Amino acid sequence: MIDLAATFITFFAVVDPIGTVPVFIAVTAQFEDSVRRRIALTATLAAAGILLFFVVAGELILTAMSIPLPAFQIAGGIVLFIFALQMIFGDSKPDEEIRLVNKQQETAIFPLAVPSIASPGAMLAAVLLTENSKFSLAEQAQTFLVLLAVLLVAYVLMLLSGAINRMIGRSGASVVSRVMGLILSSIAVANFLAGIELYFGISH
Repeated sequence: MIDLAATFITFFAVVDPIGTVPVFIAVTAQFEDSVRRRIALTATLAAAGILLFFVVAGELILTAMSIPLPAFQIAGGIVLFIFALQMIFGDSKPDEEIRLVNKQQETAIFPLAVPSIASPGAMLAAVLLTENSKFSLAEQAQTFLVLLAVLLVAYVLMLLSGAINRMIGRSGASVVSRVMGLILSSIAVANFLAGIELYFGISH
């Protein structure tokens, strides 16, 4: 049995459903409510499909390339930590991704599904939290169900985006994004240290 709470918090930090709200508002500003709902559903399903691919095939790809999972875990921890630092000290997720909206075709896939919902951090977390040698198929299925629960939260928040935006505004979403970055940095360090321990066979 996996730690459901810890897994949920990890995915919530890397997906950042609250930070997705202002991105969704910017992407769908010119559409009617019915179209906005379809865009939210399409983006959520696309993100779920992408992350499922990393759950199922991520480790297989690494094995085919002769990359040991501990090495990927170390690299993933470093990347997640850099990602977290950007969330804390750089542009917040809403500010950064709203700029992408202004430069690219406004679609449900980009930048909403990727990289807003299925972020690079979420892809890495999907691989690290479903390690075949560490988790059974049942536990990996539980992890993906937890991930789906986080995506469901993101979907519901997108449907409620108008009311949420009025309540917290972009400044509030920016604050939440930075707090998520702080949590994510702790998770990244833990992944890095666990990878070091596995790679070098360090025992307590």
